[in-house]
Amino acid sequence: MNSPREETIGELLPPDRLMLTPGPSSVDPRVYRAMAAPIVGHMDPWFTHMMDDVQAQLRRVFQTKNHLTFPISASGSGGIEAAVMNPLDAGDECIVCVNGAFSERMAIIAERIPAKVIRVEVPYGRTVDPADVLRAGRGRRIKLVGLTHGETSSGIVQRIGDYRRVADELGALLVVDAVATLAGVPLDVDGERIDFCFSGSQKAISAPPGMAPITVSQRGEQTIEARKEPVRSWYFDLSTAMNYWGKDRLYHHTPPITLIYAMREALRAVLEEGLEARWERHRTNQQALVSGLEAMGLKLFVSDPADRLITVTAVNIPAGIEDPPARKQLLEEFNIEIAGGLGPLKGKIWRIGLMGYSCQERNVLLFLAALEKTLSDQGFRLPAGAATAAALASYKQARQPALAGARK
Repeated sequence: MNSPREETIGELLPPDRLMLTPGPSSVDPRVYRAMAAPIVGHMDPWFTHMMDDVQAQLRRVFQTKNHLTFPISASGSGGIEAAVMNPLDAGDECIVCVNGAFSERMAIIAERIPAKVIRVEVPYGRTVDPADVLRAGRGRRIKLVGLTHGETSSGIVQRIGDYRRVADELGALLVVDAVATLAGVPLDVDGERIDFCFSGSQKAISAPPGMAPITVSQRGEQTIEARKEPVRSWYFDLSTAMNYWGKDRLYHHTPPITLIYAMREALRAVLEEGLEARWERHRTNQQALVSGLEAMGLKLFVSDPADRLITVTAVNIPAGIEDPPARKQLLEEFNIEIAGGLGPLKGKIWRIGLMGYSCQERNVLLFLAALEKTLSDQGFRLPAGAATAAALASYKQARQPALAGARK
């Protein structure tokens, strides 16, 4: 018998899934084409000039003029690490709004500095009350307030302006996790005066995973410069990483060159569509999805529509339906991947992502039809065809203002 080392390994042929997860999203073919371009050195003059394109596009998508704006060579979690570790020294006090798995990750990173972390915590599926944040910080020297704009573990979105006002009263920096919202949900870094804002390449930007765009305000830069001691992470120290992304282009590390190609092309697609048009596309498709889910008799996990994250919809798994078999059928029969719940929500919700290239009308209608068949096969009684009919009615209603305007 041949040993495992002697067995022939065949060509890599991954399935072409429809990615309706909280991330990664499906990737536009034009982004794949960009990744097939030849590798050049990361100090090559052509490449360092191309980096300017990436930064200029990122500023437009973040809606900022911040000098310190670039993609970190890391996942979105690397963005959390950079945004928390750079402004905080050991012993600094900060507040983190915790309402899910990823906002909790922000608190954990701050605790490891170690900073003095005040967690203002609510159950998954609820927004943190800004008044509670203000009460928690009164009489303290709070250096930053951190929150997750769109919490993908529960499908909740928080209004940044409320926390900016609280941070102002406390004299604190505002750190915002926009991993699930950048390019899919309205976000204005300069207008909302966010000091540290980071995202991920694999969500609404629709590039492959592995890059974490970040932008830092002038006040944030000044905080980094005034640190008492070096940032405890060498890799995520923005003051040295920016030497490479700054005008001098000094060597810091070897970046993922093909992922930067992908980022450039994905951002180009975002800006060709236009931010407002892209936000509206995400809103329209999510509303159709919600209409279809409710027509099946399913209940959304986040009860208040104003608190629902547009890019990731959390729906309660109906009684009598088991999570793994249903998702397995969607994958094997329809080639569609969605996600289950995390932590306390494991086995209780499904999380359906409509982000970037995945966020298309045809995908919404296909998914609703596939889910209807899957639930019916699993023994759940529901009105046949109601989901797609409700979604189509939602699309028709969304188009009516445009049609009325065209008749004038």
